[in-house]
Amino acid sequence: GPFAGREGKHLTSRNIKERLEREVLGNVSLQVHETNKTDVFEVCGRGELQMAVLIETMRREDYEFMVSKPRVITQNNNGEVLEPVETVFLDLQEEHVGTITEKLSSRKGRMTNLQNNGFGRVSLEFKIPSRGLIGFRSQFLTETKGSGIINTLFDSYAPWFGPIPQRNMGVLLADRPGKVTSYASLAMEDRGSLIVDIGTEVYSGMVVGERNRPGDLDINIIREKKLTNMRSATSESTVTLKKPKNLSLDQCIEFIAEDELIEVTPKTIRLRKMELNANKRATQKKKDKKL
Repeated sequence: GPFAGREGKHLTSRNIKERLEREVLGNVSLQVHETNKTDVFEVCGRGELQMAVLIETMRREDYEFMVSKPRVITQNNNGEVLEPVETVFLDLQEEHVGTITEKLSSRKGRMTNLQNNGFGRVSLEFKIPSRGLIGFRSQFLTETKGSGIINTLFDSYAPWFGPIPQRNMGVLLADRPGKVTSYASLAMEDRGSLIVDIGTEVYSGMVVGERNRPGDLDINIIREKKLTNMRSATSESTVTLKKPKNLSLDQCIEFIAEDELIEVTPKTIRLRKMELNANKRATQKKKDKKL
């Protein structure tokens, strides 16, 4: 990334490869495969939590690297692609059943059992592809206001379920390098919620917030207020900004889309697009639509 080497000590592909090879020696549930790119490695594990633990461990050891969105491990059966399916066990209050059922149905989930316990809580069982559970836990806690209980168990492999929507809203992207200003942040409050603090240094293509409607938007988040030698009673009024939504590592893994990366350093976690150039991103989108 543009800020590579500022905070981490180990950031070359050789350093990262050696660290991953050491991890594999003591962690039997982890596999590391090389790709056709010398600086890209494919790390296979048991789930989002194990990946997050490894990322956080390496981060605290002064490693600096980037992570893409997790993908499920598929199987090929006579040319047919099979993906893992999990059984989801839910225990939640009655008033949240409709919302959670709708959320899981949109992620290709199928209800197999419903049991009303008679004292305000309901037990549900769903069969859902593992892809559909990526990013669901945080939504589940939000919708149930922390009162829901969720457990998952691997069930089987089944034919590919097709596309699953992960994030409905777009993101706000910085269109130039600089530091985030309060004046620009105030102007962007009606466009969505920011995930960076005032004074944070950003670069072009870096994700600075979540948009409140579909589609990504490039914004000037470093714009400063033009100063004049005239004073007025209203120009000096104090404005209170909303507190930015600072995402944890787990939340970042759930939040990012297929074309985004998490930039992990010992001090900072940033989100960015794989392609930082806005014109190249637009060209790529047109090609994808034609295909």
